[in-house]
Amino acid sequence: KPDYSYASMICQAIFSSSGKKSTLAEIYEWICSTYPFFKRNQQGWKNSIRHNLSLNAAFVRASRGEGVTGKGGYWMVDPKYERYFVNGHFK
Repeated sequence: KPDYSYASMICQAIFSSSGKKSTLAEIYEWICSTYPFFKRNQQGWKNSIRHNLSLNAAFVRASRGEGVTGKGGYWMVDPKYERYFVNGHFK
């Protein structure tokens, strides 16, 4: 298992995307491709990701915008919390 908290991995996924925003599916995909541990263990970690996105004030939801198809919105890191993300870890 990676030595990062779920919040840290979410930040890594979001910051590695274009525009610093990602859908939930994109966050899952990034975590699985970056940390193969999660490919083998499919169940509980996805609940933990959703829990962190919903309850951690550092993560904010943004709409997809008009005319953009797809389910769900984007997740971003609130700019006032970006300074807490240092060297891959969310402090």
